[in-house]
Formats: sequence, C-alpha cells, structure tokens
Amino acid sequence: MIVVAGEALIDLVPQGTGALAGLRPALGGGPYNTAVALGRLGSATAFCSRASRDAFGEALLDGLRKAGVDVSAVQRGPEPTTLAVATIDGHGSAAYSFYVDGTADRLFTVPEGLPAATRAISFGTCSLVLEPGASAYEKLMRAAAARGVFTALDPNIRAGLIPDADAYRARFLGWLPSVTLLKLSEDDARWLGGTPREWLAAGPSAVVVTRGGDGLTVFTRDGAEHSVPGEEVAVVDTIGAGDTVNAALLHGLSTGNALSAGALAGLDADAWTKLLRFAARAAAITCSRAGAEPPYASELDEL
Repeated sequence: MIVVAGEALIDLVPQGTGALAGLRPALGGGPYNTAVALGRLGSATAFCSRASRDAFGEALLDGLRKAGVDVSAVQRGPEPTTLAVATIDGHGSAAYSFYVDGTADRLFTVPEGLPAATRAISFGTCSLVLEPGASAYEKLMRAAAARGVFTALDPNIRAGLIPDADAYRARFLGWLPSVTLLKLSEDDARWLGGTPREWLAAGPSAVVVTRGGDGLTVFTRDGAEHSVPGEEVAVVDTIGAGDTVNAALLHGLSTGNALSAGALAGLDADAWTKLLRFAARAAAITCSRAGAEPPYASELDEL
C-alpha cells in the first residue's frame, strides 16, 4: 500500500476571465490529487490527513472512496475546509490564494501508526507549511523513514503561505535525509535555491525535476541524468499535473517492485526512461481537462 499524507481542500476554479468571474468548486490539494491519481491508476492507496465534517469534507472523502482510496486513517474535525482560489493565465498555468485560518486539515496530529501493508509514503505542499500540522507531518516522515519506508517528497512551493522563506529552506534541507525520492518543479527548484546534485548529497536516491511542457529529468546518486520530452496536448489548465506525476512515478515504481532506496538506485537508463514517459503521458491527460482530473489506468499504455 502507498500512503499519501497531506491536505485535502477545495479549489475554487474561475469559469471565465476577470476578478469577478464565477467560481466552480473542485476537489483538490496536492496530496489529495496524488491519492486520487494513485487510486485511479490501480495502486492500493490510503490517505492520511484530517478533514472537516462539513459538506466539503464529506465530498472530499467521497471522492477518495470513488477512486478506491482507503480513508480509514483520515482524522475528522468540526472546523471548516481549506479553500484555494485559483487564477488561470493564458497558458493554462494556475496560481492560488489560500483561506487556511482555523481549518481542519492544518490541525492534523501524528497517528499511532501506518497501515501494516505500507510500502511507501508521500508528503508535500501546504501540509508541510501550516502549523501545527506541519510539525506533525514532519514527525511522521522521520518516523516512517527510520523504519525503512520508502518516502517521497514534493515540496510544491506555495510562496504566499510561507512567512519566512529562509526558515522554510533550512527546514526543507533538514527533511532530505529522510527522503528516498524528491520530485519538484523547475519553479520550486529556483525558489529553493539549490541544485539536484546538492539535494542528492543530502539523502535522496533520486531527484525528478518537472519542466512543464518540456518534460521531466531525473538525477541519480551515481551521477546519471535521464530526460524525456513532454507529451504534446491542448492544455486546458495545469491543475493537478505535478500531483499526477507524483502518482505515476510511485505507481510505476510499485509495479516494478522498486519501492526501496536500493531498488531506486539500481534503475538503469531504460527503466527511468520508461517510467518518466509514463509520468509525462499521465500528466498530459490531466492538463487536457479542467481541474485536477487525473487519468485512469485504462487511459494509459502499460509501463
């Protein structure tokens, strides 16, 4: 089982141009989208978070269940659901404003344990920024890594939520000894100010950098670098594209029995190329439709 830990929220997606365009609520949050994508691809998946008991919270859990995701590890609370207001530019890229004060997901507490069948756990986005939940997720990450669980991290930087950039950058570096696979975008990399080789030296077995329509590149501990181009597609928006990459990478590694630091380090150029192309195809499908709507296994060629 792959566990995804982090926030579930509601994206308010504009249905036109201008500041007063109508907004359509959509299920979202980086970790949430990753969990849904994993479920749709056919991986045994569980979601570890805290969700509101309000109508949005119920809708979020229902979306996970429909994707086949185990929600038994989701904590519940009376607080409202986090809202993210999206703005889509002329190229389909999304920017966000967040409404997070007093919301349920940021009050996550460390669970007593993970499901017994856990082989990997994924972290990222707002959940590693907003306290007190951020410290709880960090403790869970370190505990899982100490037990030898494959740990994936996508920082998915939302700069508007980070009050102290230097403190966050230092904290990010502190996570890396507990990370097996680091995935991030070119924009994230520029904001963080480091390089894949520097991050590899701190702990991960591989670093995958997404380059939008230009594709993906993986950097590995043995000094190798492998790239694939992006898939050509008519972009509606990019919401959930990076989260789909996360899920596709984890799903591919799971089906290839490579969810361990040693197995990841042992992947050759052909294996990485196949995996990255699979992730690029999956992300392209997500970009071809509005909102975070990752593909089902039936929409993709086999690995």
